[in-house]
This record gives sequence, C-alpha cells and structure tokens, in this order.
Amino acid sequence: MKISGFIIIRNAVINDYPVTEAIRSVLPLVDEMIVSIGDSEDDTVGLIRAIASDKIRIVHSVWDPALRKGGQVLAVETDKAFAHVSPDADWAFYIQADEVVHEKYYPAILEAARKYKDQKEVEGLLFKYTHFYGTYNYVGDSRRWYNREIRIIRNDKTIRSYKDAQGFRKDGRKLNVKLIDAHIYHYGWVKSPKQMLQKQKNIGKFWRSDEEWEQFLTESDFWDFNNEFDSLAKFNETHPAVMQDRITKQNWKIELDISRKRFSFKNRILYYIEKATGKRLFDYRNYKILR
Repeated sequence: MKISGFIIIRNAVINDYPVTEAIRSVLPLVDEMIVSIGDSEDDTVGLIRAIASDKIRIVHSVWDPALRKGGQVLAVETDKAFAHVSPDADWAFYIQADEVVHEKYYPAILEAARKYKDQKEVEGLLFKYTHFYGTYNYVGDSRRWYNREIRIIRNDKTIRSYKDAQGFRKDGRKLNVKLIDAHIYHYGWVKSPKQMLQKQKNIGKFWRSDEEWEQFLTESDFWDFNNEFDSLAKFNETHPAVMQDRITKQNWKIELDISRKRFSFKNRILYYIEKATGKRLFDYRNYKILR
C-alpha cells in the first residue's frame, strides 16, 4: 500500500500557519509528501526546506487572483497539487496548512487505509474534527463548526476539490466514504488577537468582493474573540507532539466564558439534541457514508 500526502501553502510566515507541524504530522503515514508553494511574499520555501525529510517534494504554483470569489482559487490549487501525486499511490492524504494529525490516530488511519484499499466503492476516508479557538485550551462545540470532512481520497484524478477546498467530488457527485475513528485538529483560529486580524485581512480577499474587502481592511486593530463564537468547551486532552513547541511559545492570554451560549431558538434546540444523542440533525454533508 502506498499513501501520498499533498498540501498547498502560500505566505506561511506572514500568516503564521502551523504548516510545518501539519506536514510533520502526516509524514509518518505517507511515502511521499507533495508541498505546492504558491507565489509568496515571504520565505515560505525556506520554511518548508528546513523540514528534514526526503519524502517531501516541493512544487511551485502561481495563484490566480481572478479566482478568489468564494475561495475558488483554493480548490484550483488543491487540484494542481493532487495532480503531482505519484500514479502508483493507492491513497492521497490531503492536509490543510492549519490542520494537524495527532499521533494517537496513526494506527486507526493505517488500519482503515489497508482495510478499504481494494474496496473500490470506497472513494475516500472521512475524519472527525476538533476545532480550536482563541487559544489551545478552547474548542468550538456548536453546529457552526463542521464536524466531519474527507481528508484521504483514492488516487483517482477524476476526483476534484469542491468549492473552497473543504471537500471533494467526482463527476459532480458526492464521494462514497467510510467514517474512521480519527480526528483532524484544526488550529486556524488559534492566534493572538492582533495576528488573527492580520491573517483575516491577508486571506479575506479570497472570499470577499473588492468593496467588502476594502471595508474590512479599515476595521479594528485586533480580533475580538469574545464576540465571534456561539458556544465553546474546554479542551482537556493532549495535543499532537509536533505542536508542543508552538504551544509552549504562545505569548498571549485570552479568557473566554464557556458558560455563555448565543444561539437562535432553533439552533439551541439542535445543539442540546446533539449533546444528548451524539447526532447532528439536518447537517449539510458533502459526502455519502457507506454503511
């Protein structure tokens, strides 16, 4: 069995992406790692080259600013990176630049990849998600955070990235997938208030019109985490080993009130049903789970 990894990145230093942690977290699982580096204004190339692994293969790309509406450019770049995956790979493991795999999930991931390798009806493996917010101590626990997504796909080049690269489709239809007992840890919302706003200003143009983006650029000098969540919970487990150095270097403090819940009536009901039953009702799913 051969697994290839692939990732896209641009301006990793400016936006303080944990991209080296993302890459290092999947290296033990893959036979090669395709890193597609966009035209950056910082030393993203040097950052990636500093990772000591002969599995890494760097390719270069130029992002098309005309494709920024709805984050379309991210899907285009993901497809371009996927095209570099070796033809003899069975699976392709897609990881985003702010996502990390905990080493405790390695056995489950490899077991599933082996189990379904020859079951061609299984087009992808579906991961559960843990979204961190503000600091490494809080996680989003409401419906506004997607709770599952495809991150391993069959090495079938007719599979394409969907919308803003959150998921994948084949010939326009949803992929048939198996849910596995492994989480992706998403750290995209863990930054200092100043760095968080700067990141939003840097990447916000990929989702906003020119007018909306110009207005956003004139807003405050820091991100107010207290005003941007509906429900949080404390995180009491361990982080991936590759994240320990970054966590140790955290130089900001944020205290968030996890007792505060800000829902519409409908979402409040759905939230408590999910907590009581473990089932998320009426959720959008960009995949079809095979039973």
